[in-house]
Amino acid sequence: MRARPWLVRGDYDGLFALGLDNLVMLLLMTGFCLGLLGLPPALYFGVILPANALGLVVGNLYYAWQARRLMQQEGRDDACALPYGINLLTVVVFSLGVMYPVKLQLVEQGVPAEAAALTAWQVGLLACVLSGLIELVGALAGRAVLRWTPRAALLAPIAAIAFFFIAADFFFRAFSFPLVALPTLLLVLVIYFGRMRFRTRLPGGLLVLALGTAIAWSLHLAGLVTVVPVGELRLDYLGLHLPRPRPGLLLESAPLVLPYLPVIAVMGFFSLGGSLMNLESAAAAGDRYGTRSSLLVNGAGSLLTGLCGSPFPTTLYIGHPGWKQLGARAGYSLLNGLTFAVLLCSGLIAVAAWAIPVEAGMAILIWIGLVMLTQAMQSIPTRHVPAVGVGMLPALAAFSFLLLQKLWATAGGGPADAAWLAMARAGELWAPGILALNAGYLFTSLLWTAMMVGIIDRRFGQAACWSLLAALCSLAGLVHAWQPGPALAEPLLASQPGWAAVYAGLALLLWLVPRFMRPADPLLEP
Repeated sequence: MRARPWLVRGDYDGLFALGLDNLVMLLLMTGFCLGLLGLPPALYFGVILPANALGLVVGNLYYAWQARRLMQQEGRDDACALPYGINLLTVVVFSLGVMYPVKLQLVEQGVPAEAAALTAWQVGLLACVLSGLIELVGALAGRAVLRWTPRAALLAPIAAIAFFFIAADFFFRAFSFPLVALPTLLLVLVIYFGRMRFRTRLPGGLLVLALGTAIAWSLHLAGLVTVVPVGELRLDYLGLHLPRPRPGLLLESAPLVLPYLPVIAVMGFFSLGGSLMNLESAAAAGDRYGTRSSLLVNGAGSLLTGLCGSPFPTTLYIGHPGWKQLGARAGYSLLNGLTFAVLLCSGLIAVAAWAIPVEAGMAILIWIGLVMLTQAMQSIPTRHVPAVGVGMLPALAAFSFLLLQKLWATAGGGPADAAWLAMARAGELWAPGILALNAGYLFTSLLWTAMMVGIIDRRFGQAACWSLLAALCSLAGLVHAWQPGPALAEPLLASQPGWAAVYAGLALLLWLVPRFMRPADPLLEP
């Protein structure tokens, strides 16, 4: 083990690739926390980022050691550590689907904006901790649960979030600032989908980020477009900020987090499923790591992050074969953990956030969203693609509702009951359907995708069982439960017997199908 160097040339390429991904993620987090949520900068730079640094260090150091141990055990030098970083999906979902609605709800109730933002942050902390706990428990029993769940049902919610909340949202944003975002978007598409590269050894993503930043600042200085900070560079956040546990904050926000348990539970479940798929992907590339130990450390990273003050979990990344192809081994994971520990605990990320606008690098996020959608479609039998399509529709409803909430807040709010009554009477809006799908949309996505898989495969008994599970979820208030609230509508954890009866009826219908119908043609092949 001592004879093998910790760093090889490919580790530096891997650091740029993984580090750039994490950097863009941090820019996005900065926009959410300081812009959308309105958290105090001292809280963000002094508490949230150091907490994320702890999770990144723990995970990256472990996975680097894990790769070194695998090389020693198998007598080879080409094992690549599992890529690990901040979870993009939960950054988006916890920001837009948990913390932002909590803030809107409190502000409409008369709570001052800063106090509402702090409470929303506390709710996010509990969400992060619960997500980590789900992953820890899943490390012990996750495979047994996932064995009974169709792959399409696992991937449809991930594909939907990636496409609507990441790719579509930032695509709309790109066309709002075309001079900055569209050239970088075009180059990202050329590099990653056209498989072209610059005539230099520098990573293409890094050059695109530099180009976008240069265009943004040039336009700003010329007085044409402003997507960069217009105030002075703040250096007062520079200094040593170390993470420390803050368990007392979690108990204060427990009542507010209850309506969002369906979102949190599903995100924990899908983080677990995604991690299992990443381990399978690494095994297919020749690096088979222990499932239980890898998942335990993955969950522990999120748990530590939440306990120390960040609402954004960490996770294993998709793309191990790509990093291995770059020549990365164990050292890139070590470098990534240490580099971001310095950036996040020193406040230097404040300088990066001031100098690099999100618009300069968000093309990479659009690419990530498209890649996740593509991987979901390619990882399932072709005949199951319509099932994923159906499973994406509840997330489209949730994205539409988020846009309505933003418009509502911008317009100054008003009586929610009267607003939804007016929308319900506007026949083309279908507000009741949007609200029903928005409440617990990740569960709804999974359940309907699984039902569709059963229908496509003509396993109608299996489809009926998923419909019965949907009925149980309705009785538990995990899906379709909402009420008018200050932020237009708010989720509930209240039983929905009407919806339960509907799903029970659908289960009966599915059970009767093979008894009253016969196949019209042979079963579709993959």
